Amino acid sequence: MNDASKCHVLIVDDHPLYRAALRGAIAASVPDCEFWEADNVATLLDVLDRHADVHLLLLDLNLPGAYGFSALAHLRGTHPALPVIVVSAMDDPRTVRQALSFGAQGFISKSATAGNIGASVAAALRGELVTPLGNAADEGTDPAALDAAQRMALLTPQQFRVFGMLCSGRLNKQIAYDLDIMEATVKAHMTAILRKLGAANRTQAVLLAGRLAVDPTELRPQPEDREPV
Repeated sequence: MNDASKCHVLIVDDHPLYRAALRGAIAASVPDCEFWEADNVATLLDVLDRHADVHLLLLDLNLPGAYGFSALAHLRGTHPALPVIVVSAMDDPRTVRQALSFGAQGFISKSATAGNIGASVAAALRGELVTPLGNAADEGTDPAALDAAQRMALLTPQQFRVFGMLCSGRLNKQIAYDLDIMEATVKAHMTAILRKLGAANRTQAVLLAGRLAVDPTELRPQPEDREPV
């Protein structure tokens, strides 16, 4: 099989040992598979910028630079045709249903066996919906959370990077340093982010992200909006 016909899978997880386990499980079920990896949101977006031929993305929920389903919601806007499987140790029915409601093609529990993981990925590559046995996919999700997901999908990749840093409590000058851009550019991104999210200030924007968070305590809003946009 030549490179053009290989299956390209992007594994996004911040634990290298689990990424290696996923590679092994998938390789055993899907022949001629080529893997790319990322351990945070910034690297994930960089890989997608460089490679337009990713066939499937496996996305961890607990990912540096994202909160809960925010990365999934963003990807549905920037890469709507890319199938995404959420991979998480939090595999309760509510979390599975949320993943599907926010646009995932499937859900894999981190407690699944290697055989089940490989079979699920193979099924997803065939266009099938994959979920843990017994988890219903037809129950509704909070309309406010769906609205937040739709707004998150409007952000550009760079705006999403900035937004993730905002949610971690970083100041404009810190974000500018981390992204190697001017502080004025960060402020311009902040203005666009607030407009797209329909938020009046930075705190409201972070609260909106909380609607997509699995653990809202991870979010760190800046008290009293002490920094101007």
